[in-house]
Amino acid sequence: MNTHVNAGQRLDSLPIGKFHRRLVLLVGLGMFFDSFDNTLSAGVLASMLDTGFSTLELNSLFLSITFAGLAIGAAFAGWLGDRFGRGFAFQFSLALFGVLALCAALAPSMEVLIALRGLMSIGMGAEYVICYGMITEFIPPGRRGRYLGLLGIFAGLGVSMSSLIGWVVIPAWSWRGMFVLGGVGAMIAWWMRRDMPESPQWLESRGRYDEAEAVLQRIERESGVSSQDVGPAQVAHQPAGATDGKAEWVPITVLFSRPVIRRTLMALILTVTCLFGSYAVTGWMPTFFVEQGMDVSTSLGFNAAIMSGYVAGPLLCVFIVDRLGRRRSIMMFGTLSAVFAGLYPFMSEPALVIAVGFVLVGTVASFLTLGLGTTPEFFPTAFRFRGGGFAQTVGRIGLIFSPFAVLWLFSSYGVFGVILAVSGMYVIVTLLNAVAGVDTSREALEQIAPEGDTNDVPTGPGDAHAPLRKSESSSGAALSGSPGTAWQPDARD
Repeated sequence: MNTHVNAGQRLDSLPIGKFHRRLVLLVGLGMFFDSFDNTLSAGVLASMLDTGFSTLELNSLFLSITFAGLAIGAAFAGWLGDRFGRGFAFQFSLALFGVLALCAALAPSMEVLIALRGLMSIGMGAEYVICYGMITEFIPPGRRGRYLGLLGIFAGLGVSMSSLIGWVVIPAWSWRGMFVLGGVGAMIAWWMRRDMPESPQWLESRGRYDEAEAVLQRIERESGVSSQDVGPAQVAHQPAGATDGKAEWVPITVLFSRPVIRRTLMALILTVTCLFGSYAVTGWMPTFFVEQGMDVSTSLGFNAAIMSGYVAGPLLCVFIVDRLGRRRSIMMFGTLSAVFAGLYPFMSEPALVIAVGFVLVGTVASFLTLGLGTTPEFFPTAFRFRGGGFAQTVGRIGLIFSPFAVLWLFSSYGVFGVILAVSGMYVIVTLLNAVAGVDTSREALEQIAPEGDTNDVPTGPGDAHAPLRKSESSSGAALSGSPGTAWQPDARD
């Protein structure tokens, strides 16, 4: 008879301990170097243009290849994480862009560098999905908002430090030095993360109960909880006749089945908005300043001051998100982003430009952190990474075309057109989230969990719900529950 270890419930009930703090540090380091490598383009491309290593056309191709690689990486991470495990995907993605960053530093031509950058970006895109997914699976819901905020701080510091370090390194060691630093840093983080355990929720969903129990006991010890403290409601047994081995693999078409499709659509809307909004505001800010009559030097100075909001916003998340709940926080930051985006074009005094811009960037960064960090919660363990990865894939494909959309808005309607369009997107997604919020509680996920996703389906006598009846979805995957329970207002995050 197999042992059902109730990994999700046991992880959710743990106090924050040594394991959680180390996990967030190591995940955060990966996010830092991911953001560092992703944003080193500005200084690197300018330097290569100045030395004749590249041209404007090749620089544009470099950026397009980067966006495409990020989109492919997001999709790749979802498949890799659900098929081979979170730990494997976690390390593989970091090693991929770390090794290729070192190779990029030796590129003999811009064409070779572009090819390496495309492959490197696949690892970077995968890392974004995996880092947020790891926080979702390991951190208890009551503290998850705080740690998503910390992850956002690591990402913001990566963006900030990329510009600051580039200002020093590129003149001294050329653009190649930036790739060396990013690659070496990523490999150091990879080495530090080599002993991170596999997700016990994923192990349990694949029928590997003994391994899941061993990992859980290790985490419980590091959290100050002994095996004697685990009550009968947390450890039960599989019913007689349960099959051994791996649970059935659920095809990605499950994301478009009746019980799940509305969650998938909400994840897409949320991800597209947070990525496009962040790109439009942060990527075009210096251009907006120049359009308002500033010289380039002043524009860059204003931009540096305002971009500090990219760290301040997630820092605010650390203190308030767990008090408000993640859905309410997303609605709050979406509303604030819409309001301050609407106010920004009317600012003309330098002090107000900086103050309003700082708050705008901070709220946009907070919305980005919570948007990317919350969407993995919409899906049960068996297809959680593919659900989050699919949403990020669509969002990053949108970024490939976003420069053309922003340019058209800017050419046709000026700064007002761009900012007000972004403001409108935040209004729409906030209203949708308020009216049709996704319930991310464990009971709601039970209703859409595929058969064999034992992490999310309680079966023991001490559980709050009886086993759910198996039914076939339109995709052919075995799903539980009725479609009506898959889309409810989020009562408890």
